[in-house]
Amino acid sequence: MQTAEIRRRFLQHFEQRGHTVVPSASLVSPDPSLLFTVAGMVPFIPYLTGREPAPFPRATSVQKCVRTLDIEEVGKTTRHGTFFQMNGNFSFGDYFKEGAIQHAWELVTGPVDGGGLGFDPDRIWVTVYLDDDEAAEAWHRIAGLPHERIQRLGKKDNYWHTGADGPGGPCSEIYFDRGPEFGPDGGPLVDTAGDRFLEIWNLVFMQYELTDVRSKEDFRVVGELPKKNIDTGMGLERVAFLLQGVDNMYEIDEVAPVLRRAADLAGVTYGKDHEADVRLRVVADHVRSGLMLIGDGVTPGNEGRGYILRRLLRRAVRSMRLLGVDAASLPELLPVSRDAMSSSYPELATDFDRISAVAYAEEEAFRRTLTSGTALFDTAVREAKTAGTPALSGEQAFSLHDTYGFPIDVTLEMAAEQGVTVDEAGFRALMQQQRDRARADARAKRTGSVDVLAYRRLLADHGPTDWQAYRTLRTDSRVLGLVADLAGEDGVATPAGPGEVTRVVLDRTPFYAESGGQVADAGTLSWDGGRAEVLDVQRPVKGLVVHQVRVLEGELAEGAELTAEVDREWRLSACQAHSGTHVVHAALRHVLGPQALQSGSYNRPGYLRLDFAWQGALTSAQRHDIEDVANAAVRADHRVSATYMTLPEAQAIGALALFGETYGEQVRVVEIGGPWSRELCGGTHVAGSAQIGTLALTGESSVGAGARRVEAVVGIEGFRYLARERDLVRQLGDLLKSPPDGLVDRVGGILSRLRETEREIAELRAQQTQAAAGSLAAGAKDVGGLAVVTASPAGLSGGDLRTLALDVRGRLGERPAVVLLASESGGKVALVAALNPAAQERGLSASDVLRAAAAPVGGRGGGKPDVAQGGGTDPGGIPAALQAGEEAVSTAAGR
Repeated sequence: MQTAEIRRRFLQHFEQRGHTVVPSASLVSPDPSLLFTVAGMVPFIPYLTGREPAPFPRATSVQKCVRTLDIEEVGKTTRHGTFFQMNGNFSFGDYFKEGAIQHAWELVTGPVDGGGLGFDPDRIWVTVYLDDDEAAEAWHRIAGLPHERIQRLGKKDNYWHTGADGPGGPCSEIYFDRGPEFGPDGGPLVDTAGDRFLEIWNLVFMQYELTDVRSKEDFRVVGELPKKNIDTGMGLERVAFLLQGVDNMYEIDEVAPVLRRAADLAGVTYGKDHEADVRLRVVADHVRSGLMLIGDGVTPGNEGRGYILRRLLRRAVRSMRLLGVDAASLPELLPVSRDAMSSSYPELATDFDRISAVAYAEEEAFRRTLTSGTALFDTAVREAKTAGTPALSGEQAFSLHDTYGFPIDVTLEMAAEQGVTVDEAGFRALMQQQRDRARADARAKRTGSVDVLAYRRLLADHGPTDWQAYRTLRTDSRVLGLVADLAGEDGVATPAGPGEVTRVVLDRTPFYAESGGQVADAGTLSWDGGRAEVLDVQRPVKGLVVHQVRVLEGELAEGAELTAEVDREWRLSACQAHSGTHVVHAALRHVLGPQALQSGSYNRPGYLRLDFAWQGALTSAQRHDIEDVANAAVRADHRVSATYMTLPEAQAIGALALFGETYGEQVRVVEIGGPWSRELCGGTHVAGSAQIGTLALTGESSVGAGARRVEAVVGIEGFRYLARERDLVRQLGDLLKSPPDGLVDRVGGILSRLRETEREIAELRAQQTQAAAGSLAAGAKDVGGLAVVTASPAGLSGGDLRTLALDVRGRLGERPAVVLLASESGGKVALVAALNPAAQERGLSASDVLRAAAAPVGGRGGGKPDVAQGGGTDPGGIPAALQAGEEAVSTAAGR
């Protein structure tokens, strides 16, 4: 049975039993504590924990998931994978244990021709929690399982909670007996390795309120929940390999084709060599995971999700290189994965141009990285071996990662091949410091230093904020609470006086909270005897709008009645920028094609930037066309409208969704000129496109492999930008005595003459250097039988100094010769040491000579035995540097 068919049967089974089929959420988790969706129940957590009312009593889904905590283990065994799919059914205060067991049994053992999965009932075992007699009795009564195939396990195996205070409860797991060839009999209780008795489904019975949660097994049960929930998870890949009669997930229909293609490219046979098998499994897993992540809008980067994706793709490429495939491999492998997965996810096929462009660009960038980064790696290894401590420091490993994008496992693999260890702990510590800084910045932006529980208490006590940003710029409001960084234990702050900054929760507000790339509104809060300016507006928890304010006059306290008013000019400019972003996006797709899809945006009053998928810089003609199309739309004064509809309805009319965003049942579709621009958006907009005003592109740049960024200004800022450009052209025309339309030719002529002058100067300098070389060679001193030249010609660059040193060395003939030159230019010191073969045979090295000379000028350097080059920062130390170099030669010559 194909994996897509198992998926279809699962959803159909539960839909026929009154469950709402919920599409898979994005792999990009809406939970700020998670990079990815790591379990099937993650999108349902607000309903399971009671934070939000469930919009349906029953639901079912097949959720895309990614887990990368054990990425280094992928491929070493057949158990570990990064991308997987989790089938689940959920009940929110509806059916409970009996219903869950009944539904599961009917699907697992139901006949194939009746829509079931057809597992042999006699090979099914289950586990329940130690004292869960209700579940054990239900399995015996409903499924007819004998008591010996209903085993009881403790909290470690058969109890679930979130890891924090809240709901939890026992669970029951369903196992399939693969047969005696896979291990001992006796059920899961005996087969602790899980090779023979394979878990295929976990039914969680969420029935208790837990507190004092300290670990998986250490918590206290307060009592039963008023509404009990069901949360189940069936591993789709695990069920697939059982029903397809193969040994593991790497051999199922959605993974094996990539593995086989990789083996063909490498000219190896899977199953013949363990080391090759590990690399093939890495490739098969990581290519599929990369495909799915890019499909959900993740792009390679150096932080967070982007770093994980980059690491997956680069591990796959590196594995193919280790298998002997030096050519680009993703163009051969990614289409195979697309074909295997598109039965379940047809969007992978329709969006493959964008997905493949991102992946192929990342592979090409890594191929260049391996070339440039390997040089740095080789130097570090050589220095480590020379120092007698064959180990790379954490700083060196971090530099390889931060500068060249080397995943640590690539560094570890390359180091092992060279017989060198790596301070992995030091690297991890530096990485953690980097992540901690990034997370602290993000946390401070959203919640300040405030415990989010303070906001949740306000939400629980008063309900969600009456948010009126779409309807008005002014509301009469009441202060529900103040929250400050240094609030008391309950999170509530004391009244704030003049000059103090605090966070205010109102019962209603007209202020737009930062989201969707649009910055928050600015404005004021005013009350009898007081006034405060609004500095920022955020949503730290869903449903609650929080205003960061600075009190200007009076005292602001809980319960105060006040007027909340948005700065009208600020909002207008923000609307112009956000609508301008939509216009530029539509213009990009009109000029470049539908693959130029937005991947992120930022807009503030008067300014916008938009990131989009594209390979290579835009030409000047493309930039002109994009700007022209955008301004034509502005002049046309298209009507701008916002309509609410279901997500399927929005998708049906072609509304564009931003990758990685999470949408509810109802979505807001913003149209500019009807189908000309149609996007899912929660931002504020102008009423007609003419209100955007002047729109001028100001920049275009790269923001990563396969991604570009355009920047623009709109409205009065657009006019001011063009006015500055006009003034600049006028000033240049006056300075160069040229009319505006002749400036390009005039500047071109000046540059041409400048290049000719620079060429003449270079020729003169070369002649001077050649003359100096003869003079320096003639003045060579004898030091221990070696011809030694030391000198400090002024004003030479490192390149010119090297040329001079080599020329002098060549003029000294066959006798052992050492040349050491130093030059000061612009407050910096350049050093070059050059030795001929005869000097090297005497045991001297240019690197040693240079190292001795570098210290007095506060410098460093290195190179090969014949030529070494370096620099320093202290020109006053040049005489001492030359003396130190000469002494090093004398010492070496006397050995």
